[in-house]
Amino acid sequence: MKSLFPHSATTRDVTVRVSVSFLPEQSEPIKGRWFWAYHVRIENEGRRAVQLVSREWSIADGRGGRHEVAGEGVVGEQPVIEPGASFDYVSGCPLTTPTGYMEGRYHMVSADGSSFAVAIPRFPLIAPAVTS
Repeated sequence: MKSLFPHSATTRDVTVRVSVSFLPEQSEPIKGRWFWAYHVRIENEGRRAVQLVSREWSIADGRGGRHEVAGEGVVGEQPVIEPGASFDYVSGCPLTTPTGYMEGRYHMVSADGSSFAVAIPRFPLIAPAVTS
């Protein structure tokens, strides 16, 4: 699992795993645009179902600029993840620099009604070197 999802963090029996890919076909370095896709897998290793209700991201570019993004659910869903199950989704991130990183947290509600935050591990956004 480490090779497929090299970045992971576990909070209260919920593990968030992330892999990231640079997308050269959607990037235009000459115009100052680089684009990555990231694949997230959220695994519920606990004994109760959990629902992902919202997210908070911190996105940093190579110049130290930070952008905060918050919203309901992920990719238009607020998935319920049963014990022993996982939820996967893919999304993307553009930057105006060839390097940066993302990190954040998901806000979850357990089947017992308790709310808690789950860490999304920091993962780098690094474009391959461009040669002319």
